[in-house]
Amino acid sequence: MAAAEQRQTVIERALSNLTGAWRDVANSAARTIGLPEPLLPPTDRRALRRFMRECLDAKGGEVSARMQAAELGRVYLEADPAGRACFRQVLAEDFGVDYAKVKEATAAFEAAVDEAERHRAAHELRQSLIPSRSALLRKFSALDNGVKFLVDLRADLLAETNPTPALVALDADFRDLLLSWFDFGFLDMEQISWSSPAALLEKLIAYEAVHEIRSWDDLRNRLDSDRRCYALFHPRMPEEPLAFVEVALHDGLAESVQDLLDEEAPLANPSQADTAIFYSISNTQAGLKGISFGEFLIKCAVRRLSAEQPNIKTFATLSPVPGFARWLAKVDDDLLRAAVGDDSGKLTEAASESDPAVALRALLSRNGWSDDRKLCKSLKEPMMRLVAAYFQERRDNREPIDPVARFHLRNGARLERVNWRGDVSTKGLRQSHGIMVNYRYLPESMEANHESYASDRRIAASSDVKALLKAARGLASRKSSESEQRRSA
Repeated sequence: MAAAEQRQTVIERALSNLTGAWRDVANSAARTIGLPEPLLPPTDRRALRRFMRECLDAKGGEVSARMQAAELGRVYLEADPAGRACFRQVLAEDFGVDYAKVKEATAAFEAAVDEAERHRAAHELRQSLIPSRSALLRKFSALDNGVKFLVDLRADLLAETNPTPALVALDADFRDLLLSWFDFGFLDMEQISWSSPAALLEKLIAYEAVHEIRSWDDLRNRLDSDRRCYALFHPRMPEEPLAFVEVALHDGLAESVQDLLDEEAPLANPSQADTAIFYSISNTQAGLKGISFGEFLIKCAVRRLSAEQPNIKTFATLSPVPGFARWLAKVDDDLLRAAVGDDSGKLTEAASESDPAVALRALLSRNGWSDDRKLCKSLKEPMMRLVAAYFQERRDNREPIDPVARFHLRNGARLERVNWRGDVSTKGLRQSHGIMVNYRYLPESMEANHESYASDRRIAASSDVKALLKAARGLASRKSSESEQRRSA
């Protein structure tokens, strides 16, 4: 089963279980406290609005309100896309901040004449800025799997293609609420092994976002004795990993993910390994977008491995360069000619093209080029120069354009090595023409690297990478020279 289908099956099963559980709660409520009949149809805005208000008023007590919340949640889960959109719109447009109360509270604060009155008025002003839906969302959190329901509800909200200002405000409320609930102090890291529950292992297969888990045998290989897999959990979502990291205990830096994932490779002795390679980090919950778990997860894993495997002295990643191929497709030909440099003869001959830039693009678009060892040897140096140039590219805030680089450099890692043909899978070739990099985490310099990057956007790099980056900076002058020569001709 493909990863996308596996993920969809896992999600559908979870939703089905949750819907059934909350239906039982609502049916019990109907029998015991006279809860109204289920809302039908779910696109009836007036009925939804009324039921949400009744749930907020909690006239029958908190137990009644909780049961009403369960029924409200069930309506959402069983609704079609139009019904769910209507639910979100009502929540966004009818249960936001009461601007009349804000205006009244602001006037009271401005009219306060002494310190005690100002404190009271400031408190009332803060309260007036809290949207009424915040209390409603908290009622769901008291239900079994209610936090997971809210996370998934936000995922649906984030999938809106043209969100209105009210929906954007609703998302901001969601994010603030989830940020407080998913603070690192509430999270636990657990090791996942082959003996973990099958339902959890199935979720690993479904949620793996970097290197697809192709089969149960592939998963078993990733959980063998020379591997580690750690995941973060929240106590209100005990069966749902928030993020997980896969680690290989290795002898030295790994340069090829195919070698790491080779199911036929001999089992390594963990007690003799000197390096921990973090080769896949996946966030699992789309509704927690904007809440980063990766940095905390890596630091927890380093501490655990340092304590349990004292022979491990080096902590590094084998990371993709996901934006490189897309960037390379858009750069101008003069940069490509400058990067090819002295290798132009070999490439133009191989491609039967006179222009080195045209030749390079033609060769990279050729099916099976990565299996041609002679061609790969000719492409290596130009491509290494170009990927170094890619790492020099910056966004408006001066951070690298590569998202994986931003993540690890912010965490204080060092760009250690660029690996030619590090990932020759279909995905790896499509994203980065097969190139991967190692980021190294040195505990003694992580804080300094982080501070340097945060203040000056300075990229910490090994001497080998510094040489590559220096060569990439030289491409600019070579590019200008190439351009001038072409104009003169």
